[in-house]
Amino acid sequence: MKLSEIYRKEQNLSSKKPVISIEIFPPKSEDAKDFDNKKEKLFNELCILNECYKPSLVSITYGAGGSSRERSNIIVKEIKENFDFNIVMPHFTCVCSDKKFIENYLDEIKTYGIKNILALKGDEPDNIEVCHRDFRFAYELVEFIKTKTELEIAVAGYPEGHISAKSLDEDIKHLKTKVNKGASVVFTQFFFENEKFYSYLEKLEKNKICLPVAAGLLPVISFEGLTRMVKLSGIKLSSKALNHFEKYKDSKEDTIKAGIEWTSIQADDLICNGIDGIHFYALNKARSTAEILKNIGLC
Repeated sequence: MKLSEIYRKEQNLSSKKPVISIEIFPPKSEDAKDFDNKKEKLFNELCILNECYKPSLVSITYGAGGSSRERSNIIVKEIKENFDFNIVMPHFTCVCSDKKFIENYLDEIKTYGIKNILALKGDEPDNIEVCHRDFRFAYELVEFIKTKTELEIAVAGYPEGHISAKSLDEDIKHLKTKVNKGASVVFTQFFFENEKFYSYLEKLEKNKICLPVAAGLLPVISFEGLTRMVKLSGIKLSSKALNHFEKYKDSKEDTIKAGIEWTSIQADDLICNGIDGIHFYALNKARSTAEILKNIGLC
């Protein structure tokens, strides 16, 4: 199934149920046995989510320049073979990839029966001297994939602006270019205040960007992880959000509960406002996402 089909199918339901998607990452390990053990744990987590509420889509991250290509492809292939998700969507980053490398990759995922891809620029590596420069921006990758394949293409959106963009308005112009080159759906970076997302949707509408937009939500599981990810992404936490999590920073269990509570309120409000989809950054764990889905009546 393709992205346009799954969003059209879900949105035509009388309940106006949003498309629920989950993002995971390939386990990090250079040891084959350790990787297999971590992969089995990841698949067990996916089974828990599947029993709770079958996500319409599972996406798998990909390291810049192909740094996790082999691991990512193993995960993509085995999820496609062993689960019945409507869509299994690999990510692909282009910042250090030449055209031949990308063509080979596209040919490879085609053999798995993949019909959709999330096209990203990716992070600049420290050693840029060895980096290929066939592609500098995500819109170039979108255009290339569109001319070479029949894949449907998702792209990233940033409700608070990309960390490297001069402004949110500039970032939305970049998104407009990606849309014009052939994107079908926008998946946003995580955010913690829904007002920022609604304001973002208004700006997209003013810029005549009319694609389905999936709201990215991050169920917090550690205060240290939250502060690190916020710093890397350039997101600004309100004092309300910061205080909500900071008071539990010395208790892992309480932090997980606080994350479930906060994200459940976000998700419930988003659904009430008729959003297209919710994209959970599950961090390879099922508990928080499953409990959130239960809290909002989807599990």
